[in-house]
Amino acid sequence: MAEGGRGRADDLVRETVRETDPLGIGTATLTFIMFTAIPRFFNDGKGDNYGVVSKLEGTLLLSRSTFPYFMLVAFEGGGPVRALILLLASPFLFLLESLSLESISLKIMIFISMAGLKVTDVKAVAKAVLPRFFLKDLRASAFKKFSCSSRHGKKYVVTLCPRIIVEAFLREYLNVDGVFGAELRIFDGYCTGFVSSPVLMSGFCETESLTLAIGDDTSINSGFCDASKSPCDSFTSLFQRRFIVAVEDDPSPLQRKDYPRPLIFHDGRLVVKPTPLNCLAILLWIPIGLLIAIFRLLAAKLLPCKLGLVAAAATGMKIGAKFHTCHPRDINNLPFNNNTNKNPCTLYVCSHRTLIDPVMVANVLQRPVTAVTYSLSWVSEMLSPIRTVRLSRDRVKDGEAMRGLLKKGDLVVCPEGTTCREPYLLRFSPLFSEVAEVIVPVAVEAKGSMFYGTSVRGHKGLDSFFFLMNPRPEYHLEFLKNIIVGTQLSTSPSIINGDYRKPSSFEIANRVQRLIGDALGFECTNLTRRDKYRMLAGNDGIDPRMRIHN
Repeated sequence: MAEGGRGRADDLVRETVRETDPLGIGTATLTFIMFTAIPRFFNDGKGDNYGVVSKLEGTLLLSRSTFPYFMLVAFEGGGPVRALILLLASPFLFLLESLSLESISLKIMIFISMAGLKVTDVKAVAKAVLPRFFLKDLRASAFKKFSCSSRHGKKYVVTLCPRIIVEAFLREYLNVDGVFGAELRIFDGYCTGFVSSPVLMSGFCETESLTLAIGDDTSINSGFCDASKSPCDSFTSLFQRRFIVAVEDDPSPLQRKDYPRPLIFHDGRLVVKPTPLNCLAILLWIPIGLLIAIFRLLAAKLLPCKLGLVAAAATGMKIGAKFHTCHPRDINNLPFNNNTNKNPCTLYVCSHRTLIDPVMVANVLQRPVTAVTYSLSWVSEMLSPIRTVRLSRDRVKDGEAMRGLLKKGDLVVCPEGTTCREPYLLRFSPLFSEVAEVIVPVAVEAKGSMFYGTSVRGHKGLDSFFFLMNPRPEYHLEFLKNIIVGTQLSTSPSIINGDYRKPSSFEIANRVQRLIGDALGFECTNLTRRDKYRMLAGNDGIDPRMRIHN
């Protein structure tokens, strides 16, 4: 039976209904196939009030494997030793899966990756690290159908993973109402590595667990799954309406522009998805990468700028720079400079990608500069090849300190106050616009193929090491046109008593942010360092016992 004519195979909908037997003997269960497109099915109002349950692995996510997510929990929450143990166990785990012992394999992964970890650490990894990897693995076709599946009914997701590591992502990004997954056994705030509820695998165990979870809720009568395996029927047999997501020959992940909410902040050291092969490659590279990172640091610290750049290039590091204008070293004789309190040197205002942004500015300019920062780990301060000055977070004192430094030489500042990995710029602090006459915006972009050189929860002193451990790290700097504060920056200049109206410090900061954002193709935001740390770590990012730079 078909409704609405012939449809597409990837919009296959199976529906089971009960009808009275024509002979009057009793009732019969009839299963028929509708070729109505899923979006049309719900647009017609048929699915508005129905609760929907979808599988996560293999349906909403492209991959069925849960190994990368347990590896992230093991590495980010437990450390490299725990991650190494999980990697060494991976051949045995895949052997169990090939023997249809997926439940045992999953329980072993849970135990290795989580036994002995604090529950708060697991939740922190689930909130700050895992969403980026889930979003990159989100199946575009399944997500679009699931997101429009039920307007007024509730949405639920079934996962093989423990609920604690997927719930934050599913609730924040997919707006689900509930998650069906294994529950961990907790003792005194620590994970024991065992589960207190059955692991939701395919077959009878899954059916039994879901039946207990759903209970007598008759509003949950629609199920999503993929059609790649026959055990899918054991899942959809629980529901009156069954929606089968066809397995495409070349499935496409959800594009960034289609994310249900922007991914601006995330944490974790690993850039690539930690599949077993990627983990093996990283493990083999770490000893070599550590030696290369030490060499790059020593070359920048001990060699002149030109030789330091040659040494960096010889080890595979790529540094590019683009200049839009030459930068004046002395502005004392400029006709508009009537303020003797201003400083003759240049203030370089950079977007903040990693800790070594000011070092790259100095290397490209081939002259010494001073970097100001609110805080800095003692390891980074010791290894820095340029002078660094720590600010006090007191606006008056910091302004005086920056003016004094500008009288002695060029200065580099990152007014965002923290790094951002994604194509967004955080709000610029306006303090820099109050202390300098000449401002040079610098659009900075940094890329690494294995490791991120920033961290919220990790050891700050290792940030530079991790970035320089990448096989071919890239840095690109674009020096934009000079800005003369008080004249060039006024977007709507007005003349009062023969003088140009001077823009406020906030106008200057916002304009510089937009210039850098346009050069990089980044989106400007009003988010701050405090917002970042509250989202990722649940605090303001200020620890009075430590000197932290992020």
